[in-house]
Amino acid sequence: MSKALAQRLERTNGILRQQTGRWHRRQNKFGKVWQQSAVTLRLVLTYFNWIWCHSRFRNTAAQRAGLTEHSWEWQGLATYTTLC
Repeated sequence: MSKALAQRLERTNGILRQQTGRWHRRQNKFGKVWQQSAVTLRLVLTYFNWIWCHSRFRNTAAQRAGLTEHSWEWQGLATYTTLC
């Protein structure tokens, strides 16, 4: 694994740990509800990839990957129509 890829992976892991800090502290009490844990993780990943603008790049991870042309907001993601 290249150094740049390892650094990116570690940064992503660090951000996930930071964003889910409160969730981890409550895990002993609420950890038995796996659906709630899955939804929480999905919300954090959605925020990190589609909403959160990186301070150096001034865009989101989805924009850098070419998946979208603008950064999203929660309202836009919640009301986006899908095929499912």
